[in-house]
Amino acid sequence: MFVLLMRYLKGYLRICVTSTSPERFLNLCRNRGILLWGLSPHGRDYEMYISIRGFRKLKPVLKKTKTKVTIEERFGLPFFFHKYRKRKMFFCGAVGCVMIVYLLSLFIWNIHIDGNQTRTDETILAFLEEKNTVHGMLRKDVDCEQIVKDIRQQFDDIIWVSAYVKGTRLMIQVKENSDTITMPATEMEKPSDIVADKDGVVTEMITRKGVPLVHAGDAVKKGDLLVSGRVEVLNDSKEVIGYQYQTADADIFVQTVCPYEEKMERAYEKKIYTEKERRKYYLKWNDIKVSVGTTKNQYQHAERLTEEYRWTLGEHFVLPVSHGMEREREYRLNKKLYGKEEVQTMLSENFHRFCGELEKKGVQILENNVKIHIGQNLATAKGTLTLIEPAGEQRETEIIEVEQKTEGEQ
Repeated sequence: MFVLLMRYLKGYLRICVTSTSPERFLNLCRNRGILLWGLSPHGRDYEMYISIRGFRKLKPVLKKTKTKVTIEERFGLPFFFHKYRKRKMFFCGAVGCVMIVYLLSLFIWNIHIDGNQTRTDETILAFLEEKNTVHGMLRKDVDCEQIVKDIRQQFDDIIWVSAYVKGTRLMIQVKENSDTITMPATEMEKPSDIVADKDGVVTEMITRKGVPLVHAGDAVKKGDLLVSGRVEVLNDSKEVIGYQYQTADADIFVQTVCPYEEKMERAYEKKIYTEKERRKYYLKWNDIKVSVGTTKNQYQHAERLTEEYRWTLGEHFVLPVSHGMEREREYRLNKKLYGKEEVQTMLSENFHRFCGELEKKGVQILENNVKIHIGQNLATAKGTLTLIEPAGEQRETEIIEVEQKTEGEQ
């Protein structure tokens, strides 16, 4: 590849050699260091390639071997410049284009964030903007080490950060702690009880910390105390002399009855697109937008679609320029009525989707009493579900102070 590039930059020729002794011609060229390649017979003649420098050394060889040489074709950058030597604006434009690309390569035009799940790109970009790390900044002003430190200090759930510049992109990779507990540490350290967050009957209970106050088969109501975080301390006489406090921890499952109802109008409006359409093309440089055409809303009902493409040179050389198209399509609304089978299918799919979401949360469905009723204008899926689901929520434990008795009182 390098040899081909050097030949193109220096220029070379394809020549046709007519000689009674071509072997002698080739041997003399070899002795004088004249490089020939691509040799192929062409009737009684031979075609080959030679560099411009080698062609200038051929004169004594041609005279000595009585050989005739004809130039068939010219290749390379010198011949290109010679051909277009009078088109000065073309070369000025080419040089200007190269300069513009070079100037654009000095800036950061895209900040790419990868690995974030709980925090959006907008949240991290807003924080970086406070630290003066923004789109359009100079590449030499990017301090990757400082960016890593700032992100680690600001977001506690991010345990690893990597930042580096690639082309005109600032690449930021983060890794979040998947074991992060959403409840603040100050709240978790406080003594707490577990109370019922719904009405039902306890089916199973596994207590790890605290004192269980209900058992399997007990009916509970919302707000009832299930596990206490206050543990009594007794003396030899079985009298309460104090309390130990801890964070109650238990797996509690409750059988509940969940009502379900979904209503659906049978009448609906369907979009029917017409052949009328307006388009607008635009060119965008950051926030500056130049458009051609019009999509002024002159239709009673219209749908607008926008397609935008960012300009790039390769994968990581992102430019601050984008182009796109805005299209406006007219449609009219046609009133229709869902059939009974369609309504039955749609309500059933929604109900199965609802049950699937419950199962993802660890809820077990024991009984399904939901039925679909289809009227003239309205369809309803209504009934109840008998479930076994996790129950319980944390509530701060009430601190009780025990009065200490003196020896005489004892």
